[in-house]
Amino acid sequence: MTAQSVNGVKRNSLRRAIASARESLATELWPLPTLAVVLAVALGIALPLVDRAVDASLPPSVAGFLFAGGVDSARAVLSAISGSLITATSLTFSLTVVALQLASSQASPRVLRTFAKDRAVQDTLAMFVGTFAYALTVLRTVQDATDASDAQVPRIAVTLASLLTFASVITLALFLGHLARQLRVDTVMRQVHSETGHTIDLVASTSTEGPEVLPSGLRPETREVALARGSGFIRSVDRARLLTIAVEHDLVIEEEHPVGHNVVKATPLARWWTRDRLVHLGADDVERRSRDIAGAFGLSYERTASQDIGFGIRQLTDICVRALSPGVNDPTTAVHALGHVSAILGDLAELPGQAVALEDDDGHLRVILRTHRFTDLLRTAMEQPRRYGCSDPDVVERLHQLLSEVGYRARGPDQLEALGRELDLLVASVGQADYLPAERERFSALAERTRTALAGELR
Repeated sequence: MTAQSVNGVKRNSLRRAIASARESLATELWPLPTLAVVLAVALGIALPLVDRAVDASLPPSVAGFLFAGGVDSARAVLSAISGSLITATSLTFSLTVVALQLASSQASPRVLRTFAKDRAVQDTLAMFVGTFAYALTVLRTVQDATDASDAQVPRIAVTLASLLTFASVITLALFLGHLARQLRVDTVMRQVHSETGHTIDLVASTSTEGPEVLPSGLRPETREVALARGSGFIRSVDRARLLTIAVEHDLVIEEEHPVGHNVVKATPLARWWTRDRLVHLGADDVERRSRDIAGAFGLSYERTASQDIGFGIRQLTDICVRALSPGVNDPTTAVHALGHVSAILGDLAELPGQAVALEDDDGHLRVILRTHRFTDLLRTAMEQPRRYGCSDPDVVERLHQLLSEVGYRARGPDQLEALGRELDLLVASVGQADYLPAERERFSALAERTRTALAGELR
């Protein structure tokens, strides 16, 4: 690996870290509404000052469009706006909670992050709380006439409050329509599919050059272990940091799990050893190295899609399995979910071979990577739908079709071999299900056609 490639590892790690941070921020409801409140308060303070400076010099053609009421009217308007907007905010929040509950019960609890980072929800809340804060701030600038000063009615500011209220009403109507669309399970699946596609693009664009096959005899018999400092899912891996640690201390580091894997506190995250087998480190040095290596792994209480390709497949598979449960009994949704899974697996099958390790500037192997393997993702996509859907003809047919579609896009013999194994398992599962002879004949024909597709005869 050249110096340029090492710098590429650092750039790619930075891109992935930025993607993780953006994904984390996007799933929070509070940042955008909070920013809207701050800006609204600032505007509510500044605009009345501008109003006082220019109100007397406004031409009649402009003044005719501004608020023309007195102090009491201005206070009544601003008070009504404040009260109505806080009610609308409560309604929006309540509808969002209902949407989250429906998504959790009808689709999968793991799709709640998709709803939480919906920009329409955040924009609507920002519009409402911003208008509320603005009206409340302007209200304090409305003053009665006194012996020392005239009545103060910021006409421009009150007019803007009215316009913001009209905009909020339109926003509420648009939000209700958007929410109705979001509650459709097909919309949820499309969003998960799109999000997973972005993750695949990120992983593909940040892949680094390196060996695709590890040399034999690489791992020594005795290796040190970097233990997890907490429990949770591996959310991200800072490979630039791992490479830096390995180069600085002349180590070889091997990742134990891919992103998205669940680990328990004090269990291995990575294993490492000195490149020079004759070098032996003291207990304190081993502890420091292990602690530094463990710090390169970001853990979270839930999986995220920023670097985890398998998370999207897991969500779609959950939707499929839930649709097949006796309480839901919606095989059509299961078939649609398998269609999205097929498209994602096809995209993964077409990815170029990824490096299995990172090297330093001198070509020494430094970090052994643990990435999602196609065979593991295929098993995740097929295992539960096959087990719970083998008694439904439509699901069985879609599973055969999935294998054919992915097989058509497969690049290597190992992928075709994995697809063939899944086909054998599918045929065995269908053979144990209760079907009529005519249905079994149809499934046998499907299996033969799928084998033909995997053999490349239909290309």
